[in-house]
Amino acid sequence: MRILVVGAGAIGGYFGGRLLQAGRDVTFLVRPRRAAELASSGLVIRSPNGDVTLKNPPAVQADSLKQAFDVVLLSCKAFDLDDAVTSFAPAVGPTTAIIPVLNGMRHLDVLDQRFGSARVLGGLCAIAATLNEKREVVQLQPMQSINYGERDGTLSDRVLAIDETFRSGIAGAAASRNILQDMWEKWVFLASLAAATCLMRTSVGNILAAPGGKDFMLGMLDETSAIATSAGFPPGGPFFERVRGMLTAEGSPMTASMFRDVKAGLPVEADHIIGDLIARAEAAKVPVPKLRIAYTHLKAYEKQRG
Repeated sequence: MRILVVGAGAIGGYFGGRLLQAGRDVTFLVRPRRAAELASSGLVIRSPNGDVTLKNPPAVQADSLKQAFDVVLLSCKAFDLDDAVTSFAPAVGPTTAIIPVLNGMRHLDVLDQRFGSARVLGGLCAIAATLNEKREVVQLQPMQSINYGERDGTLSDRVLAIDETFRSGIAGAAASRNILQDMWEKWVFLASLAAATCLMRTSVGNILAAPGGKDFMLGMLDETSAIATSAGFPPGGPFFERVRGMLTAEGSPMTASMFRDVKAGLPVEADHIIGDLIARAEAAKVPVPKLRIAYTHLKAYEKQRG
């Protein structure tokens, strides 16, 4: 199974690197700067689950991409999606399966329109990872998972083949029969966390310690959950209970990666993660006053960045 990993940053570099470490046929689609880094220093992963340096990992640049791959693993930021689609399009053949692990849902419409829905699986991942100053992939916590599945809920032959390959190299890899539900529940959690910590500019624990903090956190979760419910994917079960516990854990240092991006002055996925939820809320006539304030805050930040 030939796998093209779009990018070799924190997410693509980690999951693609683990597959390459396990001997799988992986190629990274990268820009010139990253290609030079990989050629000189290799792909370096620093992780509680084990460090590894992969020398001269197979890499290709967009202008040299000619052949179709069996799987395309897509992990870019939402604001880079259009450029990413253009770059990997030559790798998509009649039987290629695209696994996007972007946050939210809007990217599915973009990929469906370009490649056809039959080629696009559902997908999500959970991992805390970043690139350090040496451009090494650093996993910040041991937790990791990546899930993928047919959006109609079937366990197809191609998903079973992908699952066998991914599980051979990635701890926490698993096929899902309910991938859209999984994606919606992650979106509910991530949007609640991002909206709250960006708006308050601090951690979950500090928000909870403030007067009215717990009501604020739960109110944000209620709003995002109501949107998911209106779309036919009501959050519930063990995952949602864990999410609720994480958002109400006293003293928690947890923040959203979007908040860390705001602190660093970086671009954020305001429209993809928060704005798209508000648009769906408007269509379903679901009131989301807290989410709207958080979105205004993020758009003002984007305006300030220029």
